[in-house]
Amino acid sequence: MKVALTIAGSDPSGGAGIQADLKTFHQHRVYGAAVITLITVQNTVGVTRVDCLDPELVRQQIEAVLTDLPVAAIKTGALGNAAIIRAVARAVNGPVIVDPVMVSKHGASLLAAEAVAALLADLFPVATLVTPNLPEAEALTGMEIRDRASMAEAARRIPARAVLLKGGHLAGEAADLLWFEGVERWYPGERYQTPHTHGTGCTYSAAITALLAHGIPLPEAVGRAKQYIAGAIRTNPGLGNGSGPVNHFQVAELSGIEE
Repeated sequence: MKVALTIAGSDPSGGAGIQADLKTFHQHRVYGAAVITLITVQNTVGVTRVDCLDPELVRQQIEAVLTDLPVAAIKTGALGNAAIIRAVARAVNGPVIVDPVMVSKHGASLLAAEAVAALLADLFPVATLVTPNLPEAEALTGMEIRDRASMAEAARRIPARAVLLKGGHLAGEAADLLWFEGVERWYPGERYQTPHTHGTGCTYSAAITALLAHGIPLPEAVGRAKQYIAGAIRTNPGLGNGSGPVNHFQVAELSGIEE
């Protein structure tokens, strides 16, 4: 059985963070392990509290998993602060997918402002793929992103081996850009008019991580994960009074993957 590890924050309402990651791993036939970096008090309406764990405790959790389980791929989500980022960067190895979570769907900060430098200097260099949305990419590059051309320029500026720049915040089509091995690969997508998009970034990056754990090549993994998250948004269960979760029971594309 393939094993993937998520290193992220906890969402007690189950739509984002480690809860979303583990559901997504399971749906892709991957055994999920989880290291908690921070605890949130949140639901579909908003976030009222964020408490970061001690960086040494985070490191010890990672070590406990990696010294015992055959982890094939790792993803990171909300890391909270620079000290946790550096602890994670020193502890991880192998395929590492970094979702640079900075702000929750409700607008609550999940990353200290001074921690952006640690992302760029410490974590991105060990990442296999970085998956920012457009506001995160703007914070990482200092540039305004308004169209496909500026998306491509931003992807080139982010210091990582591969960048998946998610275009969901642009008007019109929901196209994503994978900048990998010097090649632009575009993944067009339909836009759905729904408030139920909580945890989309977590779920998308977790699906990619699970597929990489199965040995699916990165460009194909992104395409399959894009299909999965689109279906999860389209068939969302309509839960909660605010920005509700997506449907993690959405059928994943698993052709070529051993039972």
